[in-house]
Amino acid sequence: MGLTMEEKRKLTKMDAIRYEKAKKKEKGLILDNLTYHTGYNRCYAGYLLRQWGKKIKLKINNKEVVLIPDNRVKIKRKGKRKYDERVFNSLKNIWYIMDCICGKRLVSVLAEIISILEKFGEIEIDKSTRKKLLTISASTIDRLLSCERKSLMLKGRANTKPGTLLKHQIPIKTFSDWDDSKPGFVQIDLVSHEGGSASGDYAQTLDITDVATAWTETQAVRNKAQVWVFEALKDIEKKLPFKVLGIDSDNGSEFINAHLLRYCDENKITFTRGRPYKKNDLCFVEQKNYSVVRKAVGYCRYDTEQELNILNELYGYLRFYTNFFQPVMKLIEKTRIGSKVIKKYDNPKTPYQRVLADCHIPEENKDKLKAIYLTLNPAELKRKINKLQNKLFNLTILKEELRKKDLKHFDNSENILPETNNQFHIGLYTRT
Repeated sequence: MGLTMEEKRKLTKMDAIRYEKAKKKEKGLILDNLTYHTGYNRCYAGYLLRQWGKKIKLKINNKEVVLIPDNRVKIKRKGKRKYDERVFNSLKNIWYIMDCICGKRLVSVLAEIISILEKFGEIEIDKSTRKKLLTISASTIDRLLSCERKSLMLKGRANTKPGTLLKHQIPIKTFSDWDDSKPGFVQIDLVSHEGGSASGDYAQTLDITDVATAWTETQAVRNKAQVWVFEALKDIEKKLPFKVLGIDSDNGSEFINAHLLRYCDENKITFTRGRPYKKNDLCFVEQKNYSVVRKAVGYCRYDTEQELNILNELYGYLRFYTNFFQPVMKLIEKTRIGSKVIKKYDNPKTPYQRVLADCHIPEENKDKLKAIYLTLNPAELKRKINKLQNKLFNLTILKEELRKKDLKHFDNSENILPETNNQFHIGLYTRT
């Protein structure tokens, strides 16, 4: 049974008297003895021993007053603030340009991003502020921006309908089977833009993510028809900086079909699929479904030709913004100790940096990427993306107003448009 607080105080008082007169080695033994019996932290125990019995003498109205401070109360020191308002404002601007990423990801590219933004005249930073930004830690970034970080977790819906045709000809590949040492093995998935009502036709986004480099490409299609998905897949393949060696999909009929199987056989591409109802088998692309697609275009219903064109125009800028300026951390080790899971990640790098560092990708492809990179301004890309996001949002509002007007004219009619419960604000990424 441990000591009571009264017993701990008495023991501390006795040790403090000895501690004041003891030599250096003896002080260490006294400190060891106190921490062993009381369970105090060594730093706190040393503080108690040093402060015990100290007196403060003051003169008040020509009278000497002796104060005995309470050594259990630690006075918070008020030091000069290192990261002032200028540092905070500069960091906040950069953070918004970088799509509000976490401190660990931001600190890995902060020096490079500052140089690029200064090159294009997007920010002006004095020498003192610049020096502080280049030495700031990831935890300090998160602490300074904690009040600015206001986001709402969003949940989507799954609209995958199983494709039974040819399933037995396409082998299953689980998460543990992946080898990310070579680029070209990609995961593919469709993101539905039904806006809460699955009736009728609506746009879908084909999301393709490379496992090794995290390079992500997206393209919007009219619906889930095999012909549109297959055509978009071939278009995206031309944009990739490496050759596709393997394709892994879910069990949806838009992927499990003769067209894609024949195409993979002709081009010597390994075609595999995940297990039904096991989303973790496609974890690499599922992650991008939110961080790239949902975060950019939200959960509204997009079912017109104009919206489809805007989506693809937005994705044209988003591919540069995501692949060249958004650092990614990859899981390298996961250890379970009882109920606790310890994860270790590599240093954050952008997909562009991972492509340049890969020895399997031809130098010619890398030189093309380098030339593109020199022309890109992340702040300008972000402005163009925001402009198209607002355009999509305004179209959604207009459609909702027209729908309400039609409801007044078509009371008790079978032609009433289906009800939707979505209200989406692109700028805040919120949904109710």
